[in-house]
Amino acid sequence: MAQSNRKQIGRILKERGVVQEGQIQAALHHQRQNGGLLGQILVDMGFASAGDIAAALAVQSGMEVLDAAALVPQEAALKAVDASTAIAMEVLPLRLTPDALTVAIADPLNAGVAQDLQFLVGRAVKVALGDAATVRALLRKHYGDGSGGLQAALEAAKDAGKGKKGEEKDLAQSAPVVRLLNSILFQAIRDKASDIHFEPFEGELRIRFRVDGSLYQIQAPPAHLSTSLIARVKVMANLDIAEARVPQDGRIELSIDGRPVDLRVATLPTMYGESVVMRILDRSVVQLDLRMLGLANDEEEELRRLMTLPHGIVLVTGPTGSGKTTTLYALLSEANDPAVKIITTEDPVEYDIDGIVQIPIQEEIGVTYARVLRTILRQDPDKILVGEIRDPETAQVAVEASLTGHVVFSTLHTNDAPSAITRLIDIGIPPYLIASTLDTVVAQRLVRKICPDCKVAYQPEEAILRDLGAEPGDLAGARFAYGKGCDRCHHTGYRGRLAVFEILRVSERLREAILAQASAADIRAISREEGTRTLRESGLRRVTEGMTTVEEVLRETLI
Repeated sequence: MAQSNRKQIGRILKERGVVQEGQIQAALHHQRQNGGLLGQILVDMGFASAGDIAAALAVQSGMEVLDAAALVPQEAALKAVDASTAIAMEVLPLRLTPDALTVAIADPLNAGVAQDLQFLVGRAVKVALGDAATVRALLRKHYGDGSGGLQAALEAAKDAGKGKKGEEKDLAQSAPVVRLLNSILFQAIRDKASDIHFEPFEGELRIRFRVDGSLYQIQAPPAHLSTSLIARVKVMANLDIAEARVPQDGRIELSIDGRPVDLRVATLPTMYGESVVMRILDRSVVQLDLRMLGLANDEEEELRRLMTLPHGIVLVTGPTGSGKTTTLYALLSEANDPAVKIITTEDPVEYDIDGIVQIPIQEEIGVTYARVLRTILRQDPDKILVGEIRDPETAQVAVEASLTGHVVFSTLHTNDAPSAITRLIDIGIPPYLIASTLDTVVAQRLVRKICPDCKVAYQPEEAILRDLGAEPGDLAGARFAYGKGCDRCHHTGYRGRLAVFEILRVSERLREAILAQASAADIRAISREEGTRTLRESGLRRVTEGMTTVEEVLRETLI
């Protein structure tokens, strides 16, 4: 096999006077022992800055490196690229000639945007690396926040491609389609959407964003571009655009305004074409901090206690999309310390956290939860996260891990905390093992917060309060509110979400009930007597604080 002619990054850094040979050797030794990227290791060891590594990567790729003074964009170059595309791709147009457009990028790994940009501007694109902070500041100065880009892209795409025939891949890479999809993605990320739905129907393509758990529809694109738009998504996700008869899964990695955004793409054949759902994993939106979860003081204190456990199992339960993974990661982030080894195994890994060893599940090649968990136990961990307990084998290994001195965090799909105990018995774990290993079960739901810009106070009817299980006379000092609806919340009256919790700590009395194989109803009754607050009661507290509405709590919780 021919050797690559690319210079090693360590040699480039040494030639540029950034590091010395001894520092490179120390970093290489660390890499052999622990793995990882050499550039990141040099940064972590304090031998180089992130900017030094970026410049070295640019040199390695044969890219020109520009200092801040050289980042002076021409007006003609700025006009050649629309706002949403420039911000979504994080490119600053600098110079425009009849033959080429020169752009500056903040991330040397983002050089692949040149191919997409050349379709938009109709000429070659030359990429140079610019100072990251200056590139981003100039993007904001010249393009603003990119608002209005979607409407402009829809207008520009009205007549594009009408009556023209060609290969689907060519149409998918045409300038109007590329620009339109970039604008849709940028708008969704700007609105903090969790999912984008592309749904083909007869004569139209419906596009909806899921924001704060609810779907809302945006203006439909021109019907004649529907197939090309779907094909463009598939091209970006490296899927087979010629195959429309079977479901496909892929992913798209973007960098928007300096932050990584991961899009998980799933296609599904329907009567009128392929339906596509894109799950947006934007780490900047997720607050991996216990204080940001909406916990009451006593709830936060109880969850912090879990970080001090010497061993045992902690379960977080709830339906898909209820924030279980975010809560678990907030707990692990709290415990993340050089003195504590934390290993996670997930399907997929959703958030990348420095200092935590994270392992993706790949069942198609036999990398299952149970198999990985057995291997993890030989890696000397202190705390373990298992993405989900879904079968008897995984549950059994989790129990074994807790019995041998590990703290195991995991999730289950149950309606409330007491049901998690009977679910483990149903899976096949003997009651005596559950009683000796299970420490705490946290059930949670996400409810929408009232939009602060259109929030108004009111007094709900007594009948509605009784539906929540409250007596009006017991609610002295309560602050009830709702949102009238405004542009900031897309006229829903809600913006953002908070979690409501039911925290069940397994007491000695509950352990005796588990050994006696008590029903979920009996366990619930005992836990209530010991002071456990149900999901409905936690939701009511948030209603009386004016943070959410009665309707939201009734929709998301059971009595």
